[in-house]
Amino acid sequence: MKPAFPILLAATGLGLLSATVAPAAVRLPRLISDGMVLQRDKPVAVWGWADKGEAVSVSFQGKTYRATTGPDGKWRVQLPALKAGGPYEMTFKGSNQLTLRDILVGDVWVCSGQSNMELPMNRVKDKYPDVIAAATNPQIRQFDGPTRYAFKGPQADLPSGRWTAADPKAVLQFTAVGYFFARELHDKYKVPIGLIRIAVGGSPAEAWLSPEALKNYPALQQRADQLRDSSYVVGVQQQERARDAAWYRQLRQQDQGFAKGQTSWTSPSYNAADWKTMNLPGYWADQGLGPVNGVVWFRKEVEVPTAIVDQPVRLNLGTIVDADSVYVNGQFVGTTSYQYPPRKYELPTTVLKPGKNVVVVRVINSTGRGGFTMDKPYELRAANGQAVDLRGAWQYKLGAKSEPLAPPTFFQYEPGGLFNGMVAPLLPYAVKGVIWYQGESNTGRAKEYQQLFSTMITDWRRAWQQPALPFLYVQLANFMAVKDQPSESGWAELREAQRRTLALPHTSMAVAIDAGEWNDIHPLDKATVGHRLALAAEREAYGDNVVAAGPLYQSHKINGNKITLSFTSVGGGLVAKGGGELKQFAIAGADQQWVWAQARIEGDKVVVWNEQVPNPVAVRYAWADNPQGANLYNKAGLPASPFRTDSGK
Repeated sequence: MKPAFPILLAATGLGLLSATVAPAAVRLPRLISDGMVLQRDKPVAVWGWADKGEAVSVSFQGKTYRATTGPDGKWRVQLPALKAGGPYEMTFKGSNQLTLRDILVGDVWVCSGQSNMELPMNRVKDKYPDVIAAATNPQIRQFDGPTRYAFKGPQADLPSGRWTAADPKAVLQFTAVGYFFARELHDKYKVPIGLIRIAVGGSPAEAWLSPEALKNYPALQQRADQLRDSSYVVGVQQQERARDAAWYRQLRQQDQGFAKGQTSWTSPSYNAADWKTMNLPGYWADQGLGPVNGVVWFRKEVEVPTAIVDQPVRLNLGTIVDADSVYVNGQFVGTTSYQYPPRKYELPTTVLKPGKNVVVVRVINSTGRGGFTMDKPYELRAANGQAVDLRGAWQYKLGAKSEPLAPPTFFQYEPGGLFNGMVAPLLPYAVKGVIWYQGESNTGRAKEYQQLFSTMITDWRRAWQQPALPFLYVQLANFMAVKDQPSESGWAELREAQRRTLALPHTSMAVAIDAGEWNDIHPLDKATVGHRLALAAEREAYGDNVVAAGPLYQSHKINGNKITLSFTSVGGGLVAKGGGELKQFAIAGADQQWVWAQARIEGDKVVVWNEQVPNPVAVRYAWADNPQGANLYNKAGLPASPFRTDSGK
C-alpha cells in the first residue's frame, strides 16, 4: 500500500516527517558525524541533504562555507586542505542547526575485503592481551560500516555506523589488521588515524565493482541485471528460508538424542555404554561413521581436579564443522552456528565439580566433512593456568542422518552489491588510501583474478576521483595441509595474480605466506600483516625511503642446466631465513614435470637446478596452498613473494 502523503526518513531515525508539513531539516550522512577524522592536506568534501533550493552553511575553524541544495535535495561544500589536529567542532545551518564535536584531522584509510580484514581484535585478544590493555588512544578511530548490499544502484547513505575512538573495550571491535596498521602509522607520524571498515566475510572481488565496471564483464553484468528485480531476490530468500527451516526442523524431530520417552543424551545420567569411541580432534568420515551429514553426538567423562573448581574456567573446543551445542554436566554452556569461530565457552563457576564431569557436544553438519579441526586447543583451562586436556577418545553416536543441505544464495557476494551498498555511500569522503585483504573467495577462479582485481582498483580510484589513490593489499596467507611434492594450487594461482597486479602504479603488496595457519583460514597473526601494510604505506603513501616488501621476481636466464633468477626489492641483500638451504624451489623441463630443486644465493640472484633436469625451462617458488618452509627473504626481514617463471596453462 502506498502512503497517503510523501514521507522522508529523518536522519536521526526517530520517526517519519511529512514533507508537505514542514521544511526538511538539514541532515548528514552517517559518516559525517561526531568523532569523525577528516583527511589532512587535501580538499575535503562535506555534504548532506535538505529541501530543494535551501541555503546551507558550514562553519569550521573560523570560516563559513555556503551551498544551495540542488533539485535532488543534495548540497555539498568543499573545505580547503586542512592541517592535522583537533579536536574541532563543525556547525551546519539551514532550517535547523547541527553541531558536530570532537572532530580530528589526520589520515583516513579505507579497510576493505573479506573476513581477514573484517576480523576484530576480539578474535585475537588471547594472542595480544597487552596490546588491547594499552589501546587507549583517542587519535585512532574506526567507523564500522554495516554489511549492506544493493542491486538497484549506488546508495546515498549507510543505514547505521558511527566513529569510535580506541580504548581497551572499544578496540575489541576494531579490524585487527587495521588497528595494527593504524597504531604503527600513528606512532611514526603522530597524526590522527581514521579507519573506515567496509569488509564482508566471504565476499568475492566482483561484489565490490561499480555498475560502470561490471559492464566489462558480460556474465557478471547479466547476473547484476537479474538481481535488480527485487521480487526475484525476495522470492529466492523466502524459498531458501523455508527449505532450511524444514531441514533443521526434520533433523530435530529425527534426532534420537532428544527422543521422547528416554533420558536426553545431554544428561550426565544417560547410559552411553553402547556408544562407540573416536579420537578427537578429527573428522568422523575418517573414523567409522563415513561421510554422513546430520547430527552426531560426542560425550566424554573428564576428571576435574579440585584446584580448578569454583573459579573461572574456559572450555576450549577448537573449531567445529559446522555447528555445535555444548553441555557440561547436563547444563547448556554455549553454541556456535558455523564452522569458523573458535569455540571458547566461559563456564559458570557452578558447573564443574571435583572428580567426574561429563562434557557433551551435539554437532550438526549440513554438508561436506564434519568434525573437530586438528591442531587446535581442546581443553578446560582455568584462570590459574591449570588445564585439563580433552583430546583423545570420545564416545560418539549418530543422532540423525540427513541428505546434505544445499548452500544458500549469499546475495552479499553477488556482482556489484557491496559497491552499491557500502562503497558508494562513502563518496566523496576524502581518504589517504585503501588497505585490502581479500582473495580467498576467488581462488576457484584464480586465472581471472588479475584482470578483475585490477579493474576494481581502477574503478575505486575513479569513484574517489583519485587516480593515484594508494592501494595496499595482502597476498593470501599459507593455508591447508602441506604437500610433500610440487603440485598445482588455486591458492598459488591467486597469489600470482596478486603479484602481477603490482603492474598497476601506486600499489603495494604485503606477503603473508609465513603468517598463516594450515588449519585456519583466519590466522591470528594480524600484527605481522598490519606491520607489512604499514611499511607499504610508509613508502607508497608517505614517500619514505623504507624497504617495504620482500624480494619480487623480476626475470630469469637459462644457462645449461641452471636457471638464474633476478629480483627487485632485495632490501640490502638476499638471505635464507634461519640459515641452511633455500627451500620450496621447484624446477621443470619442457614436459612440465615439477620436481624439488636445489637453490643458492649468488649476490642479488638465486641460481636453481636439479641434476635430473638437464634442460630446465621454468622455476616456481613457494607454489603451494601452504608453502611451509619457504625461506627466501631480504635482509630487512621480509619474505619473497611466491612466483613462477612459466605462464601456466
